[in-house]
Amino acid sequence: MPRYLVERTFPEGLAIPSTEDGAMLCGTVVGNNAAQGVTWIHSYVTPDNGKTYCIYDAPSPEAIHAVAVVNGLPVDSITEVRVLDPYFYAHA
Repeated sequence: MPRYLVERTFPEGLAIPSTEDGAMLCGTVVGNNAAQGVTWIHSYVTPDNGKTYCIYDAPSPEAIHAVAVVNGLPVDSITEVRVLDPYFYAHA
């Protein structure tokens, strides 16, 4: 399954509370994603909470875009990526 980096901008800042409500919100996103075969791996958030860089496994960029619409999330860009493991070269 292809892996993607999804860049998002949140002009007002990303606000997911560290509470049960935040956990439920994330669970809803994960469930909506699963319905389209999309798996949210993890996200990186800038210190000001204005941007996220999210890693997803998905069948296509279109599937990621579709679940973003359902989840009410912005999408700046979707880029297919591959893992570069620096430790691979240590054993060569």
